[in-house]
Amino acid sequence: MKLNNNKPILYMSIWKTKPLSVLLGEASESEKGLKRTLSSRSLVALGVGAIIGAGLFSLTGIAAADHAGPAVTLSFILAAIGCAFAGLCYAEFASMIPVAGSAYTYSYATMGEFMAWIIGWDLVLEYALGAATVGVSWSRYLLELLAKFNIHLPPDLICSPWETLTLSNGTVIEGGIVNLPAIFIVSLLSLLLIKGTKESATLNNILVVVKVAVVVIFIVLGWKFIDTTNYTPYIPENTGVFGKFGWSGIAAGAGTVFFAFIGFDAVSTAAQEAKDPQKGMPIGILGSLIICTLLYVLFSHVMTGLVPYYKFAGDAKPAATAFAVTGYDFLQTGLIIAILAGYTSVMLVMLMGQSRVFYTMSKDGLLPPFFSEIHSKFRTPWKTNLFFLVFVSLFAGLVPVSDLGHMVSIGTLLAFVLVCIGVMVMRKKMPDAPRAFRTPWVPFVPIAGIVICFALMYSLPNESWARLVIWMALGILVYFIYGKKNSKLNNPG
Repeated sequence: MKLNNNKPILYMSIWKTKPLSVLLGEASESEKGLKRTLSSRSLVALGVGAIIGAGLFSLTGIAAADHAGPAVTLSFILAAIGCAFAGLCYAEFASMIPVAGSAYTYSYATMGEFMAWIIGWDLVLEYALGAATVGVSWSRYLLELLAKFNIHLPPDLICSPWETLTLSNGTVIEGGIVNLPAIFIVSLLSLLLIKGTKESATLNNILVVVKVAVVVIFIVLGWKFIDTTNYTPYIPENTGVFGKFGWSGIAAGAGTVFFAFIGFDAVSTAAQEAKDPQKGMPIGILGSLIICTLLYVLFSHVMTGLVPYYKFAGDAKPAATAFAVTGYDFLQTGLIIAILAGYTSVMLVMLMGQSRVFYTMSKDGLLPPFFSEIHSKFRTPWKTNLFFLVFVSLFAGLVPVSDLGHMVSIGTLLAFVLVCIGVMVMRKKMPDAPRAFRTPWVPFVPIAGIVICFALMYSLPNESWARLVIWMALGILVYFIYGKKNSKLNNPG
């Protein structure tokens, strides 16, 4: 069926897929491609470096205080299981389509342009708001560090208008004007990205060693100060409200700390920089996930053993709060500095990943050329970086960390669901396409990933769903107003 202008009707054009041969051709264009320098070990380091950040050092306390209590360890395990199923699906795609763009690219090849747009728009919630979340937590740890040197910033400039902040000296701030330190770090990193600053594999490996060392030191030194009475009850009784402790609280806690696992999928955005993507992608994705899960469970066990879980309510720096119990004041200062350095690298990766996704979407015609314009001197998508400097700064400066964390989690979970669906679609449409890594037990694994990720989404607050619906509705509007009409795939020539 055709319209008068001889173009396909709406429902045909929006489901058009990008041929696998075209994607692989784009990856092989050496003059435009990225340099392949990352080994399997470097990819694991990249994944660990992107994963360990605000989710562990910040949201662990919130999940324990508001949802799971000491059983936040079980929340981490539940979240890890969901990530493992999604990770297996990511690994197949990453080994099969070693192209930058992550889930956006995979969706374009399997489910068509409209779903690719949805996932690309959804990735803003993961990368951009993820950077904002880390920025808020970064500011909290900065305040803790400055306080040790008796430096105190004006209360109105360290807190968003809709949150309550308790300082280390016990002062309670009931809403400020703006979180200026968070805006500062986001702006600084965005400007550095415009100039072309990037992490080398060696530098990233060093940062990963530092961050893992911080977690291990926290676990080892904190273990002997654990007060086992803090584990009683291990699973606090449900208050009568879904998600407020009990088993539903463990599920809700998993939805919250799920944020701590985002980053393993960022390995897939480096597919064009891997020496052997068919081998390295699965190792990088699954290896980083396994290492971080083990560290997370031990870390959260120690943290809730040092301080009663309810004392972490609204605390965006629970690791520092818990470690203070040990009396190692000089080590606590070192811990905070290392966390700040680690947070900085995570924000850099997220801001870079976000600009890369929008750059790819712009090159496909789904976003204005503005987002793919390259600076004549620095050779970076500088206008995209400037756009997200403003966008991310607004969220980092004005939105509470818990709300940001929930928005990031629900957006990431949706991305994982679509990747799991994509594997089943690809197995049906292209059963004979070469796959260096095959997701085992299909369709069980992708279906299990879909079920668990949807369950974690269900456990998140209703406000998160409302924000997701509003954000997606806005994205659909932008697609039909601009993206569909300017798509290079649907409008060749």
